[in-house]
Amino acid sequence: MIQVSSTALLRNEPYTPGLPREHVARTYGIPLDEVAKLGSAENPLGPSPKALAAIERARGQIDIYPDWTAGLLRRAIGEAYGFDPECVVCGAGETEVISLIIRAFAAPGDPILMHEPCFPIYHIFAENEGRSPVYVPMGADLDLAVDRYVETMGACAPKIAFITNPHSPTGRHMEEQDVRRICEAARSDTLVALDEAYIHYAETAGGLELVREFPNLIVLRTFSKAFGLAGLRLGFGIAANAGLISPLINLKPTWNLGQMQIAGGIAAIGDEGHVRRTVRTIVEMRAYITSRLAGLNRFRMVPGSRSNFFLLEILDPELDSTGVFHALLRRGVIVKDGAVSFRGLGKRFLRIDVSLKKHMDRLADALQEIETGRA
Repeated sequence: MIQVSSTALLRNEPYTPGLPREHVARTYGIPLDEVAKLGSAENPLGPSPKALAAIERARGQIDIYPDWTAGLLRRAIGEAYGFDPECVVCGAGETEVISLIIRAFAAPGDPILMHEPCFPIYHIFAENEGRSPVYVPMGADLDLAVDRYVETMGACAPKIAFITNPHSPTGRHMEEQDVRRICEAARSDTLVALDEAYIHYAETAGGLELVREFPNLIVLRTFSKAFGLAGLRLGFGIAANAGLISPLINLKPTWNLGQMQIAGGIAAIGDEGHVRRTVRTIVEMRAYITSRLAGLNRFRMVPGSRSNFFLLEILDPELDSTGVFHALLRRGVIVKDGAVSFRGLGKRFLRIDVSLKKHMDRLADALQEIETGRA
C-alpha cells in the first residue's frame, strides 16, 4: 500500500482563499460587476500596464525554455533595490519562496516561530514538511507583542523566525527598531524571514537595508499586491548573504518561472507610477472606510492597519464571524471569515480588503443593514 511521507498531508487543513466573484454572482443573483471582492487583498487598480505589455510581447517566446534561474528578473530586482543578482531568489509567488525556506533551513522536527494568528502558509507548509510551528499569541488588542516574541525565540531557539510586516491579518506595522530587536536577539543559526508582502501600503522603505547588517536575515516580497500581478504568481527573496540564496536556487523546481512571468516582473518592478497610484488609492480609501464605519455599534474596525486590509471585530455576542460572513455574501460582499482563515483568531473577526470607493460603500451599507437587523 502506498503511504504518504507525512501524516500531516492527510489531516492538515488546506489554505482557504477568498471566494471568487463568479461564485457569489451565480449563487445570489448579483451582477458580477457589483460584487465587492474584499477577501484576497488584490490590487483594485488591476495589473501594472507596463507588465501587461511585456507579457503580451513575451507570448512569442513561450516555445523557448526560460533561464532556469530567472537571471534577468533577478538582475532587475537587484538593480531596483541595490543588490547583486546573486542576492535574489525568485519563486512562483512568494509562497513558493516560503516553502523553499522551510525545506532548506529547517529539518524535520525543528521549531519554526510565528505569530498567532499569522499568514496560514507558514504553519501549513511547516506541518506538511514535518517541522514544528511555535506560536506567539498577539498582545492586548492584537498588538504584535514584540517582547513576548523575543522571549519565545530565546526559549525555543527556532531554525526560522517568520515576521510579517505589515502583519496579516491585523495590518499592524512593526517599527524598524522592533524588527532590529528581533534580528539582534536571534541566534546565529536562526534565519529571520521578514515577509513584506504588504510593505508598500505602510509607506515606508521596509527592512531591506537591515539585511546588510544581519547575515541571517532574508526579506520576502511579492508582485501580487501593489504591482497587481496576483494571477501571474511571482515573488522574491533578498539577502545580503548570498549563502542564504544559493541553497534556495538549488532546491527550487528547475524552471519555476516562465517567459511571461519573467517579462512581467521585469516590467512591473520599473512601473513606479502604478505602485504610487495604487498606494494613494489604498491610503485614501483606508481613511474613508474608517470614517464610514465609525458610527457602528455592533462592529468595530480594529485600529492601526497600515495595509490594504483591516480587521473588523464583531462586538454583538449574538453574532459571529461565520454568520456575518454569509450575511455579507448575500449582499454581494466577499470578505475573509477569521474563524476559517486564520488559526487562533476565533469567531469574532473578519478580515476585509480596502478597495475602490464603490466597494467600500457597498460594504458599509451592508454592515449598516446588519447593524439595524435587516435581513
